[in-house]
Amino acid sequence: MQILSANELKTVGVGAITRALEHEREAGVSVRGRLAYVVMAAEEFQRLRDLELELALLETRADVAAGRCIEESVDDHLVRLDAMASEVP
Repeated sequence: MQILSANELKTVGVGAITRALEHEREAGVSVRGRLAYVVMAAEEFQRLRDLELELALLETRADVAAGRCIEESVDDHLVRLDAMASEVP
């Protein structure tokens, strides 16, 4: 991953990001010598979000198949959530 400095972004602008992303999926942005941000093309971000949602769906299906779920009415669910919220310090 190519690392851009915040100062480079100030002086060169978005062109620095464009050049950094020509050959890599993401680029880092350092502030005071430490990696602070990662930038990527919008298409790459959307691809990662889609994969994240697909993983959540697979995990949910596995939980349902293993019986790790609760079937209850909306009212019962809200009561359970209220009870959980009151337990939090």
